Amino acid sequence: MKKVERINVIMRYINNRAHFTISEIMREFGISRSTAIRDIREIEAMGMPLVAEVGRDGGYFVMSNSVLPTVRFTDNEIKALFIAFMATRNLQLPYLKSRQSLAEKILGLISENQQDDLILLNQILLFEGTNPHNPDLLDLSDLPHPMLEQLIQTLLKISYLVVSVEEARKVKIYPIYLMRLYREKSSWQIEGFDLEEEKRRIIPVDNLTDVKPYSGKKRFSKKKILEQLSMQEEAVNLVLELGPRAIAQFKKYHPLRITISYTNPYQTTALIKTYINVHQPDELADITSWLLFLGRDIKVREIPKEIADGLQERVDVLGNK
Repeated sequence: MKKVERINVIMRYINNRAHFTISEIMREFGISRSTAIRDIREIEAMGMPLVAEVGRDGGYFVMSNSVLPTVRFTDNEIKALFIAFMATRNLQLPYLKSRQSLAEKILGLISENQQDDLILLNQILLFEGTNPHNPDLLDLSDLPHPMLEQLIQTLLKISYLVVSVEEARKVKIYPIYLMRLYREKSSWQIEGFDLEEEKRRIIPVDNLTDVKPYSGKKRFSKKKILEQLSMQEEAVNLVLELGPRAIAQFKKYHPLRITISYTNPYQTTALIKTYINVHQPDELADITSWLLFLGRDIKVREIPKEIADGLQERVDVLGNK
């Protein structure tokens, strides 16, 4: 735990107690005596009214009728929060109304000079995915699917769900164990384990009509589910390294089930590991076209011969034109 985070937690710990000692702080937070004393002194310097008790069993207590000191943001902290909000505009994220109220509270807490800086940032920064004709951070123009927040509220309580899904104008019901809720290609997806058919199932959140906790008896532990899915998955036969230009192309378009793993903190290099069914002609042709779409900024670690041959044929055709 970082120092700033630890001090904030200690402040809340001691504010809820009538009395505490240095030894208690040492045991609770796993720190040395000198670190505990230093943290207590910093908390006192921040304005928390602590009273020291003298004696063998002495300790500290918080002066009555006192509250925690007001939280203050640095200029850079305010910019970091505001830019994080700006970067997520028009992405149909959950709790959008709460994001709006948070932005309004931040603007109400800061000075006029800080507000001017944020107004300028809002004018000059435009992130990918933001509608340039509607850049106002406080305008609720990108509401998510109404089922998304209901889904999140339910899965915070239980991962075993019964979801109703509209498919081909019919509503189908699936009992699932929800493994992941993720956003891909501008839409939210559920990755779950079908408890009846015992297989992986991907469900678009846009197709949900209802979500309820699962009350049936057929359940699997997460460990058992992962083991079963691991046995069902085909062996990886396509491994690619992507550079920044290929990553930009990937973001523009990629097959739904293919994902990338970034290999550096700046997200300028990435890795793709997946299985391609070379016995499906349509899939083989689509993947071949997609690899050409990614461009030259890729390195091939492993590729099926059928795809390599298909790429060579495409190159030969282009070369003869």
